[in-house]
Amino acid sequence: MLEFVIENEERERGSRVICGVDEAGRGCLCGRVYAGAVVLPSDYKNPELNDSKKLSEKKREMLYSQIVKDALYYGIGFAEVEEIEQINILNAAMLAMRRAVAALGVTVDIALIDGNTARGFECKTRTVIKGDSISPSIAAASVLAKVSRDRYICDLAKKYPQYGFEKHKGYCTRAHTEALHKYGPCDIHRMSFLKKIL
Repeated sequence: MLEFVIENEERERGSRVICGVDEAGRGCLCGRVYAGAVVLPSDYKNPELNDSKKLSEKKREMLYSQIVKDALYYGIGFAEVEEIEQINILNAAMLAMRRAVAALGVTVDIALIDGNTARGFECKTRTVIKGDSISPSIAAASVLAKVSRDRYICDLAKKYPQYGFEKHKGYCTRAHTEALHKYGPCDIHRMSFLKKIL
């Protein structure tokens, strides 16, 4: 079970409102990039909670419901395809993360950011490499981001059935590449990501 090691270090330094932040969809060829931000109770225990990439879709959906119910605060943010193309995917992921933190509706003492980069946050930040496998707060944020993005891309699959988004979720799979060659890109594809493929 993931333990509040990093969160407790920050509590000892005086932080009270500590949120975990993570993104989903950064490596996809299409659609928005999503982010989640979560403030968990300091005594929160959930043996199922882990990096969303290590969980089945069914388990993620179950955890999403639990996290939304149990979190003190949670927020979800995203950046649109147009923003990704304009400012690049890293900056768009940071934008989605900042929007998720803003959506919490509470002043944060410190945000624990998955990865090694944090840009433009109004609150104090700490980057945590592989944070979604270490920190319960970041793992919870990763679940909210992943489930939110998967739901969004499955909705898009109804509008663009030829690409099979509901199966590969927009990632660069063989099926997705073959569909791109057959049908060409649609208006939610990230054109800057397709240069090598097309």
